[in-house]
Amino acid sequence: MFQNPYIRHSNLTSMSKKHPSGLPFLFLSEMWERFGYYLMIGIFTLYLKDVKEGFAMTEAEASDLYGTFIALVFLTPFLGGLIADRYWGYTKAIVIGGIMMGLGYCLMSVHNLTTLYAGMTLVIFGNGFFKPNISTLLGNLYSTDEYRHRKDEGYNIFYMGINIGAFICNFFGAALQIMLGWGWAFMAAGIGMFIGLIVFLSGRKHYAGYEEKKEFIKTTCRWQNWCRRFTPVLVFGVIGWLIPDNLFGSDSTDAFILSCLPVLYFYGNLYFTAKKEEKGPIGAMLAIFAVVILFWAVFKQNGSALNTWADRYTDRTLNGTTAEVFGVLKQSKEITYAKDTVPVYDEYFRLQKVDGQVKEEVNYPVYFRNENEFNLPEEGESVNVWATNLSQSINPGWVILLTPLIVAFFTWLRGKKRSLLRLQKLPMDYSSLRYQHW
Repeated sequence: MFQNPYIRHSNLTSMSKKHPSGLPFLFLSEMWERFGYYLMIGIFTLYLKDVKEGFAMTEAEASDLYGTFIALVFLTPFLGGLIADRYWGYTKAIVIGGIMMGLGYCLMSVHNLTTLYAGMTLVIFGNGFFKPNISTLLGNLYSTDEYRHRKDEGYNIFYMGINIGAFICNFFGAALQIMLGWGWAFMAAGIGMFIGLIVFLSGRKHYAGYEEKKEFIKTTCRWQNWCRRFTPVLVFGVIGWLIPDNLFGSDSTDAFILSCLPVLYFYGNLYFTAKKEEKGPIGAMLAIFAVVILFWAVFKQNGSALNTWADRYTDRTLNGTTAEVFGVLKQSKEITYAKDTVPVYDEYFRLQKVDGQVKEEVNYPVYFRNENEFNLPEEGESVNVWATNLSQSINPGWVILLTPLIVAFFTWLRGKKRSLLRLQKLPMDYSSLRYQHW
């Protein structure tokens, strides 16, 4: 029977007694990998838009680059999983991916646009090798009769590691950015990734026998077949990039949306040409795909829209003891209410440029634009505001707090012999209502 891992396993030592010995190492490896990834996500668009120390990108430019980056991050696990399954094996793919991601974060710390793109490329491909294969390796640890019935527990514990890393990283990112600048915050992401890699390698003996690449029939995996399948995607992507007068706002967005058309055709053809007995499972799979796509499309606004909302539309002012604590921990910065030369933003907080140069004016800092005139500080007075990227810790914080309760609730429902599909439908229904409310 499925049991609550957060009651039965209070620490990693007790965890290893009822779970595979490799679980603590994979838990910590993934925690540190997500520490680096979400630290970078939390500061990425803020860095791109920073006029003084970043690249002074507009909201549209930063969001376009961020969206392209996220899309490719979601694409490469297909390639990384394929290569690990067929050629490298999981451990080798994870190690190579971790090295690439760590180096990528370090390159992103260099204030140079070409170097930034190089770092992003390494992170994109590194994530493709690391992310899918560490999850697969975890599942393999639970493939024996001894542990198979605890696989759900193992993945719940593993998932908690992801959210712990995502929660704590933003406090480090905020402190380093405030004290030392953006570069050091990106460097911390790289250090976190390398720590995770060291932890993974230290537990390698615990994965022995579970990391072998899969056997496959070579005649079914010819490169000609892969080229035939992916050529339409590349062709449509190039067409989208070259279309004059963007259809969907930017070259990269046009390329991405048009390249999805052959993919949609592939899955549609897969369903309509399937045998009658196969249509049900394929239809269920495609329905899940649709729900997952919509969820992540909304969720991944965290690095762009959520950061913008926190930065421009949220009252982040601190007072009293809270301000003192945040100040000591370097989680807040001072903004002085005084006129100075500042960038020009329109009514929607979009940075204004002329011929590629940022327009400037003498005015108060843009943070005070949304402040009620009766709450404005005195001329020359400074206020403390918490760091914008701390908003990224809200979601994983709630996940950490609520997951034990949700797992206990699902455990109770399973005890009532409820269908697994019905259990999965509950959070989908809740998410749908939440997005409709927005």
